[in-house]
Amino acid sequence: MSRYRFLPELTPEQLAAIQTDGLNWTCRHAFAGSPVYRERLRAAGYDPGATLSLDDLSGLPLTTVEDLREGYPLPLLSVPEERVVRIHASSGTTGKRKILAYTQNDIDTWKDMFARCYELAGLTLLDRVQIAVGYGLWTAGAGFQLGCERFGAMALPVGPGNMEIHLQLLEDMGATCLCSTASMALLLAEEVHKRDMRKRLKLRKVIFGAETHTDKMRRRFEKWLGIEDSFDITGMTELYGPGAGLECPAHAGIHYWADKFILEVLDPVTLAPVAPGEVGEMVVTSLCKEAAPLIRYRTRDLTRLLPGDCPCGYTLPRHDRILGRSDDMFIFRGVNIYPGQIASVLEEFRDVDSEFQIRLLRRDGRDQMVVKVERKPTASEDMDQNLSEAISIEMRKHLLVRGVVHILPPGSLPRSCGKTKRVLDDRNGLGEE
Repeated sequence: MSRYRFLPELTPEQLAAIQTDGLNWTCRHAFAGSPVYRERLRAAGYDPGATLSLDDLSGLPLTTVEDLREGYPLPLLSVPEERVVRIHASSGTTGKRKILAYTQNDIDTWKDMFARCYELAGLTLLDRVQIAVGYGLWTAGAGFQLGCERFGAMALPVGPGNMEIHLQLLEDMGATCLCSTASMALLLAEEVHKRDMRKRLKLRKVIFGAETHTDKMRRRFEKWLGIEDSFDITGMTELYGPGAGLECPAHAGIHYWADKFILEVLDPVTLAPVAPGEVGEMVVTSLCKEAAPLIRYRTRDLTRLLPGDCPCGYTLPRHDRILGRSDDMFIFRGVNIYPGQIASVLEEFRDVDSEFQIRLLRRDGRDQMVVKVERKPTASEDMDQNLSEAISIEMRKHLLVRGVVHILPPGSLPRSCGKTKRVLDDRNGLGEE
């Protein structure tokens, strides 16, 4: 008898059998239903009459975001259009949006995957879940709500922004779990702190995702919201939406639903598998996705697989939190830099807070990097110059390039209800004030 309602408990042998069956179903389904996949698979020597093993996965073609954009408006569609019951889209910061189609079975699979997240976070049917993510074309709001209703808790579907309504419902409805981005959780926590509301709230947990975050940011919203625990959630529009995995109460990585998709971690340049425990790009293959199946889809998210058993006792495999994106990298004076590397340096300094911004400029024909970071409310302004120099030296040590560090008063940097923009590249006049 399973300990869980939604979470499967599988042996490695059972999981391998599910993945093998799912891989073969996906390839045959995509070959039969999608002209794009049929052409790609044929070129790779795939025979739909043959049975693949998991070792054959690396011989299948990769799928990229360009494939989704080129197939606009319904890329990789592998079922008759009359079976499509819904579409969702990504934010589409460049070019056309990535639109993904869903059958009813896809929606039902997604609901069950998301219900697992609520269960792993330790929620009960008596919890009240305040949903502070985007609704509409985006997958976030629909996913959090569908999963909440499937799990059986009470959903409070507020959406992002609208701070006054959020604060009112937190208090009046007694919300016990907040679902948001890390940035929105921090913004809400700052308001709760300013208004001295914490003792009037029943909030116990936060489930957050959609952007990389720092440990300082997390500690700040945990403290000011007065919660017991918080959980990092993963997902993407291409793979149903949020709910592809969740950090467990042991905080030893993110359990992902390996019975629904296969996760590879590849070197983003060579596309060869990285050694176990090394950071690389997450590549996913869906196992039961009908409308728009994924075969070795390059997510651009950076993570690493975590070997061994989890202290929490749950058996499905784990990966590390999303450490950044391979396409977030910027080149400064010939050096490849990820925002997360700068965040790691800032983590070492107790007098600066979680919020920072990187601005790239070109002056007199030479690139400059300015890092703005907020001073903690408890830190003295008199130490700004020394602190700035110390951070600059440490950045040079880790990144091998020099940047200018500006220490700002608390609350100086812009806050966001969604994903915070960390890098402003003004070298071609495209930055923002």
